[in-house]
Amino acid sequence: MEEKILRKLVIKPFAISEVKFEDRFAIKGEVLEICKDKIQELKDANDLITDIKLEIIKPGDYDREINTIMDIIPISAKVLGGMGEGITHTITGTYVMLTGVDEDGRQMHEFGSSEGNLKEQLVLGRCGTPDVNDIIIHMDITVKGGLPFDRSLPNACFDTCDKFIQEVRKLLKTIDGRQSYGSYEYLDKICPGKKKVVLVKQIAGQGAMYDNLLFPEEPSGYEGGTSIIDMCNMPMILSPNEYRDGILRAMV
Repeated sequence: MEEKILRKLVIKPFAISEVKFEDRFAIKGEVLEICKDKIQELKDANDLITDIKLEIIKPGDYDREINTIMDIIPISAKVLGGMGEGITHTITGTYVMLTGVDEDGRQMHEFGSSEGNLKEQLVLGRCGTPDVNDIIIHMDITVKGGLPFDRSLPNACFDTCDKFIQEVRKLLKTIDGRQSYGSYEYLDKICPGKKKVVLVKQIAGQGAMYDNLLFPEEPSGYEGGTSIIDMCNMPMILSPNEYRDGILRAMV
């Protein structure tokens, strides 16, 4: 029997070598322009958020104090099809770093925080972290103080940051795929007569900043996703390409 292809995922990367503040969001060649005016809109949209700071960190410029690192987020967007199939556009050379704290100084973390000097708290060049030559878009969010530390606080940060990234995703969706510097094709397929392989990944689902999100609308996104806690930590079956496409979002 011949191999049977179930799904095909094509990922097209677009290099960004410069990020700068402008009065609107735009991608011009290898330059990403981001708009600070969006910050006030995001802050006004969520009653739990009291302040948002945004900065561009260039490679090597890590000698600075930060609040605890909540996540390092790649910027990718679905152009065609659902998660795990179709076409995904992704940016290389730039990541978003989300940090958070409340008005009382409580860091947005659970089992260990990472506030302090960025050069001491972030290991570069690892899976899930920026490379030494990457630019970091740093969003620091302050939430209201005096509130119980539950999932609503970090989730407000994740949701707000995701809405900011979505402005860049909108641009990625409109770029001609022929302008990418490559095209990488991945197949989910059945190979009759060969061994069946299942990879088991154990993920956290305990609460607050010890959570994972599944099935978001965008790669590594937040909108539309469901917490593994809300799924009662039940086992989920994902295809290799769904996993590769960012259908599992770690929030730890």
